Amino acid sequence: MSKIAIITDTNSGMPREEADKLGVFLLPMPIIVNNKEYFEGVSCTYDQFFEMLAGGADVSTSQPSPESLTSLWDEVLKEYDAIVHIPMSSGLSSSCATAKALAMDYDGRVCVADNKRISVSQYQSVVDAVLWSREGLSAAEICAKLEETALDASIYLAVNTLELLKKSGRVTAAGAAIASILGIKPVLQIQGEKLDAFAKVRGMANAKKTMLEAAEKDLKGRFAGRPARVWVAYSGEEAPAAEWTDEVRRYFDDPTVCMYKLPLSISCHVGAGVLAIGVIEYAGERKDIPYEI
Repeated sequence: MSKIAIITDTNSGMPREEADKLGVFLLPMPIIVNNKEYFEGVSCTYDQFFEMLAGGADVSTSQPSPESLTSLWDEVLKEYDAIVHIPMSSGLSSSCATAKALAMDYDGRVCVADNKRISVSQYQSVVDAVLWSREGLSAAEICAKLEETALDASIYLAVNTLELLKKSGRVTAAGAAIASILGIKPVLQIQGEKLDAFAKVRGMANAKKTMLEAAEKDLKGRFAGRPARVWVAYSGEEAPAAEWTDEVRRYFDDPTVCMYKLPLSISCHVGAGVLAIGVIEYAGERKDIPYEI
């Protein structure tokens, strides 16, 4: 049986300690703060990023250099027969297209999955890939399954501020001003490739209700009779997110719901104070702690 390595990036939101438990290689993603490049979890911690953001820092996203990617692949292939590389959605970044182009020079030993996911949905894809590798699937077979199941996930996000979305052109300045005056909380969705509008409601309480109902509809509709689990994600302070997680657990009567930080690549566009919920189909039969497979 071939020895398959699973590589993902920090856009998955997977903590390094959990990646280590799974045997997953984690590529730090670059972000730009005040024209200086940082790497998530290496030269910039989560708390440091939000401190800089609160101080008015100008933030944006970037992608790994080709050299950093191929250097990692070359090192991993010294011990493994093949690699499954799972980057963030091609609809949200060009990093997937770059990785696919670079992989063409590796004679099939590097398979890049256009998994069309990010954050907790990408995280679940990594867990699935590890499970499939343990079952003996080849790198090409794992990539094919990841792309076949790419759209079997939903993420809903309640955004606390529209300022960064206004900067990125996803909402007009006038729209952002009106929303601020009226106390409107936009609920966004990631269905497959892109970040898109889902609903506009007044206040965070209504935003939570909207997300819970959307997740419940997915579980009873799209994912009915299929193995799917609920995830929670957040940006910024942990206390409101912990309350949100408890609320989600009670709503679905599911104590296994886990809470994870949104990756900084998303936080650069949506800011602090985001609460999110994901409904994601998973491989296998277990739905408890993700890395205990």
